[in-house]
Amino acid sequence: MSGGNPAVLDPSTGDGTANGENLEDRVRSLRLSSIPQGGDWFRSLVLLVVGAGFLGILFYLVRETLEANRGAAAPGAVATTAAENNSSPEQPTSNGSEAGSNNGAANVPAALSRPGTTALESQGYIIPAHQILVSPQVSGRIIELHIEEGRRVDKGAILARLENTEYQADVDRAKSTVRAASERLRELENGSRPEEIAQAKAELGESQAQLSQLRSQWERNSELRKTNAITQQDLEQSESAYRAMEMRIVRLTQSFRLMELGPRDEQIENARALLEQAKAELTKAEWRLGNCIIKAPISGTILKKNAEEGNIVNPIAFNGSFSLCDMADLSDLEVDLNVQERDISTVFKGQKCRVRSLAYPERIYEGYVSRLMPIADRAKGAVPVRVKLSIPPEEEGVYLKPEMGATVTFLKAEAAPTAAPPQ
Repeated sequence: MSGGNPAVLDPSTGDGTANGENLEDRVRSLRLSSIPQGGDWFRSLVLLVVGAGFLGILFYLVRETLEANRGAAAPGAVATTAAENNSSPEQPTSNGSEAGSNNGAANVPAALSRPGTTALESQGYIIPAHQILVSPQVSGRIIELHIEEGRRVDKGAILARLENTEYQADVDRAKSTVRAASERLRELENGSRPEEIAQAKAELGESQAQLSQLRSQWERNSELRKTNAITQQDLEQSESAYRAMEMRIVRLTQSFRLMELGPRDEQIENARALLEQAKAELTKAEWRLGNCIIKAPISGTILKKNAEEGNIVNPIAFNGSFSLCDMADLSDLEVDLNVQERDISTVFKGQKCRVRSLAYPERIYEGYVSRLMPIADRAKGAVPVRVKLSIPPEEEGVYLKPEMGATVTFLKAEAAPTAAPPQ
């Protein structure tokens, strides 16, 4: 072979060799081994399986993430066009392109503009328009309880009674205070009686007579003291008696004058203010006593029972019972839903709708858009919308219940009404 060592024929054996090696052995060494050496083939297989599994898991996670993002952006919302719901074929435009190929509402099929056709379809949840948490306004122990879940009650119906011993005592005490304040005011307004004035005048005259007698006694003792007929102590006692009577006459004179003039206006006004204060305390005590009887604030259905007979309820407690039950008027229901921002242009206040609950899809209820919330949900990219339902009286609370899922079909109208239709 060119470029290599020349083969030499051994005259004794007749074999061809190259540099002393057997040619047959060289050829055999160049053959590929039919049995793989070592564990290379097993490692390759393991790496292949691991790589395939990793790619499968990565694909699954990506798909789940996309579906989760799609569900979070529009939970249960399905936007459909009139062409999808009414099987209206797309019409070509004047330039030969298919309808709907451009953005905006200019290329919406003609069927969508007809009143009554579907403009949008979305899902939401049924909620009561007004849900009341019935709580006592005073604290106490429940001694009577007339609450049953699902029961309909009229406004003013008695739901519970609280123990009222303490509140009754407060009322009695306040009534006594009012009577005392009232009598005091009447006494000041009427002034002193003639008999009281006459008695004060008589006491004043008697004191004046005694004063004259004490003065004479004092003067006589002064003369006797000059002759040392009496002691200095006797003289001082007679003088003290005279001075004391003078002070008493001054006091009686002032009292008699005040009785003649009557009480001052300030005293009368003060007594009148005390009476008003006592009446206010009585009103407050009676209010507390009256609130020991808990009545239904509205006509509606009891949704949830939150207390039992014997419980101590406190309207301001954080770790105890503070409410008796939840109530709602099931004749006044709404659907709470989120409309995507890209579809909100098809929804307007007063727009007519058809509503079907997921539990009873064969029953269709009429409704209208009562309001669009003034703020959008940035996380969902949607605007909250409320749809008011029209429910027959005989079906109140039967088929539609709070927190049920519902599908709302928004109907296309010729023009958006300026106000909601009458309820």
